[in-house]
Amino acid sequence: MTDLGDLLWFGVGVLVLTGLTVALATWARVGLGLAPATAIARAVVQLTVVALLLRGILSVPWTVVAFLALMLATASWTAAGRLRGLRHGRRIALVGVVAGAGASAVLVFSLQMVDFEVRYVVAVAGILIGNAMSAATLAGRTFARDSRARRDEVEGWLSLGATASQAHDEIGRTAVRETLLPNLDQTRSTGLVTLPGAFVGALFGGASPAEAALFQLAVLSGIGLTSIVAAVVVTRLAGRTPYVVVD
Repeated sequence: MTDLGDLLWFGVGVLVLTGLTVALATWARVGLGLAPATAIARAVVQLTVVALLLRGILSVPWTVVAFLALMLATASWTAAGRLRGLRHGRRIALVGVVAGAGASAVLVFSLQMVDFEVRYVVAVAGILIGNAMSAATLAGRTFARDSRARRDEVEGWLSLGATASQAHDEIGRTAVRETLLPNLDQTRSTGLVTLPGAFVGALFGGASPAEAALFQLAVLSGIGLTSIVAAVVVTRLAGRTPYVVVD
C-alpha cells in the first residue's frame, strides 16, 4: 500500500474505527475520554518512525543492537510508570523486563528455534519485550493491590517473625498466577479461536503454513518463559521490603 490514494483511504478507515471506539466509550460512560484516539495517534507516529528505522537497520545489521536497547528502555519506562505504587517500582520494572525478555530471546536463538538473522531478531525480540512489559506491569499492579488489601495479614506474619519475603509469599504467587492466565488461555486457543500475529505475519511474508506454525510455536513458548520470569522477578523483588506499597 504505497499509492497515496490507498494510504488516504486507509487513514479514513483508522479514523472511522477510532472514532467509533471513542463514541462507544463515551456513550457507555467508561471514563476513557480521548484515550483511545491519543493511543492510536501515538501508534501512528511510533510505527512510522519504526518503519523508517527498520529500513536502515535491515541494511546495516549492527544497528539492531541500538534498536533493541531502545525497545527495552521504552518497555521498562512504560512498566515503571505503572508500578509507581511499589517501593523501588522503577528499578523492579527494569529488572523484570530485561530478565524476562533477555532469558527467552537468548534461548530461542541459542536453541536455533529461529534463524539468527536481523529480521527475525527484531521480530522475536519485539514480541518478547512487549510481553515482558505486560507481564511486569500486571504482576506488579496485582501484587501492589493485594498487598494493600491484605496489609493486616502481612503485618501479622511479620509480627510472628517472618521475613518480608515470607510474609508476601502467597501474595506473590497469586500475582504470578493471575499474570499467566491470559497468556495460557490465548495459547490454548491458538489456531482454533485466534490466528496469532506471528503466524499471520509469517504467512504474509511468504512462509509456508508449516513454517509459519513453527515460528508461532517458537514465539509462544518464548512468551511463556518471558512472562513467568518477568512476573516472578517483579514479585520477588517487590516482596523484599516489609511495606511494599508507597503510601
